[in-house]
Amino acid sequence: MESPALERLREKASQLPTAPGVYLYRDAAGRVIYVGKAKNLRARVRSYFSDDRLADAKTGSLLAEARSLDFILVDNEKEALALENNLIKEAKPRFNILLRDDKTYPYIKLTAEKYPRVYVTRRLRKDGAAYFGPYFPGNLAHRLVDFIHRNFRVPSCKVDLTRHHPKPCLEYHIHRCHGPCVAGLIPDETYARAVREVRLFLEGRQGDLAEGLRQRMRQAAEELRFEEAAALRDLIATVEELEQRQKMAAASGHDIDILALHAEPPLAAANLFHLRNGRIVDRREFFWEDVSEYDEAEFVSALLTQLYLDARYIPSAIHVPAEFEGREALEEMLTERRGRRVEIHTPQRGRKKALLELVRNNARVSFESRFRVRQPPSRAIQEALQEALGLPEAPRRIECFDISHTQGADQVASMVVWEDGRMKKADYRKFIIRTVQGNDDFASLREVVGRRYARLQEEGAAFPGLILIDGGVGQLHAAAQALEAIGVVNQPLASIAKREEWIYVLGQEDEPVVLDRFSPILHLVQRIRDEAHRFALTFHRTRRNAARLTSELDRIPGVGPRTVQRLLREFGSPERVREAREDELAAAVGRAAARRVKQFYSAPHSAAEASS
Repeated sequence: MESPALERLREKASQLPTAPGVYLYRDAAGRVIYVGKAKNLRARVRSYFSDDRLADAKTGSLLAEARSLDFILVDNEKEALALENNLIKEAKPRFNILLRDDKTYPYIKLTAEKYPRVYVTRRLRKDGAAYFGPYFPGNLAHRLVDFIHRNFRVPSCKVDLTRHHPKPCLEYHIHRCHGPCVAGLIPDETYARAVREVRLFLEGRQGDLAEGLRQRMRQAAEELRFEEAAALRDLIATVEELEQRQKMAAASGHDIDILALHAEPPLAAANLFHLRNGRIVDRREFFWEDVSEYDEAEFVSALLTQLYLDARYIPSAIHVPAEFEGREALEEMLTERRGRRVEIHTPQRGRKKALLELVRNNARVSFESRFRVRQPPSRAIQEALQEALGLPEAPRRIECFDISHTQGADQVASMVVWEDGRMKKADYRKFIIRTVQGNDDFASLREVVGRRYARLQEEGAAFPGLILIDGGVGQLHAAAQALEAIGVVNQPLASIAKREEWIYVLGQEDEPVVLDRFSPILHLVQRIRDEAHRFALTFHRTRRNAARLTSELDRIPGVGPRTVQRLLREFGSPERVREAREDELAAAVGRAAARRVKQFYSAPHSAAEASS
């Protein structure tokens, strides 16, 4: 016998219109738990109540939780597809297949400051800045920004340009920055021209950029500035070469994305390969942990909709492992967005079929690596860490700091080192906090980070590929202030917050890196953080216990510091001193001192103090 709630849902389904639209199941609290689309709402929703669908684990669970059914009418299937995508992204219903992406592609951000700067970022914001991209492979954005530094001298630094700076940093002296941080170092119109050229370059308008550079080259030659003219000539050649490559790529039209999946419910993995001009240039991985019933066609449809309807770049062809309902409507929408034909099809033979199998094999390997906890090699994890955190280089060495104290007392810090895939204990360091009174982790971090890297500067030693801080944004900024105080800029710096396990990267603090709990990158960062915490806590306890135990022996009348040290050296702790026989004490420090020790511990008040 059906429940009253199921009967009401069945009755509501029978009353739905036969037009296209979107339907929403809600639970008892009114939360949206599933969103679907249909060309015929009544036919689609009534199919949920067939015996076969009710026996399905996913549908059965959905209808067991659902208490109400809403719908929204639209004019056609394309509008239903777009509305479904927006509602899924907004409500994140738990019975829908939700896109969980470990990789977000980088963009280049040209800021809207008085002196604009360029940054690599992975999140688009409405902040007035201009964003260009996305770029893949991920390191392409970093290579382009490096090209901008070398040729247009527009920086990516984190220096506060609203403050007075007496002199420029090293980037200015090696001709990678115009030095806008120092007043009067460069005319405003010169910097504005460099920014205009950067914008033309990033917009792909190499022809307009080259023409402007030619005018500057001729003017420099006429004014006998031959070195500047030669540099401009070389830059023009590079820009024209980039323009030619761009034209060839556009003419070939060989931009294909290939999607494949591997599932062992409740776990599933997908790989998406990007082919450009016949070459694989990058891939993305997706993972799910809550797949009750696996339907490959449903997965393909949900993924393509969420991946491409809001994408800035859409390829000319997408190869998928299964046909799915609504393919023609999605093709039409993507064609409209791209402005040229987009095809979605399932290869059946030949090279395209072989490439699809290659991607399927990679999806299986991704599944194994994620869910069977197979540790990736050192170089792979370094590159994955670079990609996830948006670092300029893959970090071979990571130095991680943590602070430990008891309500502000006995403050110490630790630094542990990860290098080439393993913890390097020989390079661990302990710090006693010297200048901070009371409970102030931020000030303690500023002291320790400043001391560590001021010393590396003095020794001319290499800095690590990444400095990692145990803490949140406040601790991250404290470490950054310490580095800035000693003149260190553009040093990769990040922190990991314990509660959320989010990673904050300096310069993109409002875009925390949120990794899947199965991610080997997150596991690595957690392992390094936990080791720093363990090392700091062990050092703190050792100092605290030594101070407590030494002070206990110091209270013995007639026993001086040297005798205390001899007792600790011989017996190891005041507890063992307390338990030792008088003749054993006499053998270590003499009969007179041994007698005083035994008298101290035999007094009732002394025993109570010692145990408290």
